[in-house]
Amino acid sequence: MNFSIARRQLLQAGLISALPIPAFAQERKFEPVAGPWRTFELTTTVTVAEPKGVNKLWLPVPDLDTDWQKTLSNDWSGNATRASLANDPARGVRMVYAEFDAGVAAPTLTVTSKLQTRNRSVDLSRPGTVADVDAATLKQYLGPTELQPIDGVVRKTALEATKNAKTELEKVRALYEWVIANGHREPTTRGCGTGDIKTMLETGNLGGKCADLNALFVGLCRAVGIPARDVYGLRLAPSAFPYKELGANSANLKGAQHCRAEVYLKSHGWVAMDPADVLKVMRQETAEWIKDPKHPIAAPVHANLFGRWEGNWVGWNTAHDIRLPGSSAKGTLPFLMYPNGENASGAFDSLSPDTFKYVISAKEITA
Repeated sequence: MNFSIARRQLLQAGLISALPIPAFAQERKFEPVAGPWRTFELTTTVTVAEPKGVNKLWLPVPDLDTDWQKTLSNDWSGNATRASLANDPARGVRMVYAEFDAGVAAPTLTVTSKLQTRNRSVDLSRPGTVADVDAATLKQYLGPTELQPIDGVVRKTALEATKNAKTELEKVRALYEWVIANGHREPTTRGCGTGDIKTMLETGNLGGKCADLNALFVGLCRAVGIPARDVYGLRLAPSAFPYKELGANSANLKGAQHCRAEVYLKSHGWVAMDPADVLKVMRQETAEWIKDPKHPIAAPVHANLFGRWEGNWVGWNTAHDIRLPGSSAKGTLPFLMYPNGENASGAFDSLSPDTFKYVISAKEITA
């Protein structure tokens, strides 16, 4: 039962006095408002733990320049034989690519990015100012990816979830609510998940992390003709609001990778979304697994992650099905959000920073 309803019923029955509401049940504030820019210096250092033959590394860098993020610089250092800013040949996603010839002792690469970011918020009750977006770009964000088809069970689910929606905004709201009502945060999922939404829907297992849950939202939007995209990135700092799960320890960003979502509305342009973080708060913010998004702890994020983001996060890119330039691996990566590497022994485990081995940290520049 909802805590506030139960308490009101007991008060009316005279069974409890007007005691303070316990802290765990008090409604918190979460209301990011577009405002000043914040400047961060973000550093990733990789040291290959067991070099063998030629060692290769690929590190994502901020590749988005928008009204909520600006890239100021990307620099790198270390003992690489060759290192440069490179692009995925098909998607154009930027990354630092480094090679270390056989015999290089303790291959090490440090990438430092300076960037600015800020909160996002939009008033969906009135038309906004829409920047021009070319038709080819929007078409790109309407199509399928290897793990996000838009036909079959995905389209069937999207049509059912939006059957009572008339407008574009109503459809997006219906899909946001559907993911929150039917999905759940699964803490045991490795990394951020893979975003295999067809398998999720076919099996009925809608548990996962951000790359699963926001991918589900994005795929459902695309399936009903609404441009949408995942934005792959990294939390940089604690939240300015009282939510530990919506921030990170800047000094140690191990496991701080997080992807978000955007939808394109004709009336507002690209709009921030993050149903996955709603489900994260519901599952992990307190010892109690919150099942109702209207619970006092969940309600503020449920309301405001539809159209808002907090600027304590950096977006790397929005691409799927990545091919790493110079890699001997066959196939593609579903996304580029983690450091990647390989040598004569094969690909490194990107989701295991302690054995890969890499560390990530950030500091805010206020001067």
